[in-house]
Amino acid sequence: MSELGSLLTLSPVVPVVVVDTAEQGVGVAKALVAGGIKVIEMTLRTPAGLEAIRAIADEVPEIVVGAGTVTTPQRAADAAAAGSQFLVSPGLTPSLLAAMKDTGLPFLPGTATVSEVLSVLEAGITEMKFFPAEQSGGAPFLSGLVTVTPDARFCPTGGIRVNTAPDYLKLANVGCIGGTWLTPADAIAAGDWERITKLAAEAAALG
Repeated sequence: MSELGSLLTLSPVVPVVVVDTAEQGVGVAKALVAGGIKVIEMTLRTPAGLEAIRAIADEVPEIVVGAGTVTTPQRAADAAAAGSQFLVSPGLTPSLLAAMKDTGLPFLPGTATVSEVLSVLEAGITEMKFFPAEQSGGAPFLSGLVTVTPDARFCPTGGIRVNTAPDYLKLANVGCIGGTWLTPADAIAAGDWERITKLAAEAAALG
């Protein structure tokens, strides 16, 4: 999967980040690196998402920056143009799949049901996001998929916390998890990078 190899082996926890400014994105990225996390999924949930990706790619080259909440073909193209190194979508449509493939970047398509997992596997993709994880059955659901879809491997995201993370990471079909708890909104707003570095160090230790 490109020069990055498997996206599921970059970190035990992939921080899922929402920012209001590009400067916040750079601050978060530096704080994560200081805590031992060298990957960041910058969501496109705010207008600042693309600019944050561009700024992180320019100013924090030691972190692998990807785009999350990729929901349309245009978002996939825009994220790639901004310097994103991977893409993550909450779900998948034929046009979105084609667009993400066209970028040439590694990507994790979102799944939440057995049928969606089978569709992604049918498209030749074995690594995918499981979202929203807690609301879609959590670790027990993924555990039940091990025998019926043994080729599928997941990055579950959504509602996972530091205390529930080990339940996912111990599963044979989970390579990493996505988490928002590493980068709390109030810490980002206050520029409390020391707090984020501490949370990142705790998350890195889960691996």
